[in-house]
Amino acid sequence: MSINRILLIVFNAWFVTQTIKLIVYWVINKKFVPERFFGDGGMPSSHSAVVASLATAIGLHSGWGSPLFAVAAILAVIVMHDATGVRQETGKQARVINDLVKMLQAKERGELTPAETLKEFVGHTGPQVLVGMLCGILIAVIMNLLLP
Repeated sequence: MSINRILLIVFNAWFVTQTIKLIVYWVINKKFVPERFFGDGGMPSSHSAVVASLATAIGLHSGWGSPLFAVAAILAVIVMHDATGVRQETGKQARVINDLVKMLQAKERGELTPAETLKEFVGHTGPQVLVGMLCGILIAVIMNLLLP
C-alpha cells in the first residue's frame, strides 16, 4: 500500500499549526480552550500553512516549473489574501455586532447563548498568515526529506 506523500504532508501541516495555535491561545489568554484546536483565526494561520505546504510539496514532487505547482501556488496566494481580507473584516464585524447584542441584552438583563454569538475568530492578520505560510513550507520540506 502506497501513501499519498502530499496529502500526508498537508495533514501534518494542519495538525502542527492547529496545535501551535492552541498553545499560543493558552499562553496569551491564560486559559485552555480545546475548541481552539478546530477553530478559525489565531496564530499561526493553519489555512496558510495548508496551502503553502501543498504548493511546496507539489513543487518538490512535480517540479517548480510544473503546471500543477502553478495551480497550487495561485491557490495559496488566493487563500492567504482572502484570510487577511474578507475573512479578517468578517471577524471585525462580528465583534462589533456581538458588542451591540451584549449592550442590548444588558439593558434587558438577558443572557447571550453561544448560538446567538457570531464567530469572531474568522480571519487572520498579516503576521499570522506569514507565520502559517512559513510553517507550511518548513513542514513540507522536512517531511519530504523524512518520508520514504
